[in-house]
Amino acid sequence: MSGESDLATLMATMSPQHRPGRFVFATVDTVPVDAEIFASVLEAEGLSVLVAEDDARRLGLPYSFVAGWITLQVHSALDAVGLTAAVSTALATAEISCNVIAGNYHDHLLVPIDRLDDALGVLRELTA
Repeated sequence: MSGESDLATLMATMSPQHRPGRFVFATVDTVPVDAEIFASVLEAEGLSVLVAEDDARRLGLPYSFVAGWITLQVHSALDAVGLTAAVSTALATAEISCNVIAGNYHDHLLVPIDRLDDALGVLRELTA
């Protein structure tokens, strides 16, 4: 089933939802087997993984950014135009940094943990 591509529909129905937890990005040489990896990207500098902060701390993985996770509940098409731009622009206007991960069904936003509630408020305003 293909996702939604109409920007007006995406914006009106994105229904941002907080995923409980504290998440961090870490760069590793090998995949940590004792941690749940929520996302990964292979870069020239190594494998970047998104893990729970508790796992990173327990395994001694270095990190510098602690994020709250917001999932846009709308099933967005991978070729939809404008959703990421609209969301990131609104968050930037509120001076909230945002790291976006696109899944096959949903877009996931990682924002500073101390700005999570602010980010949710901004996103909910966009749906009005």
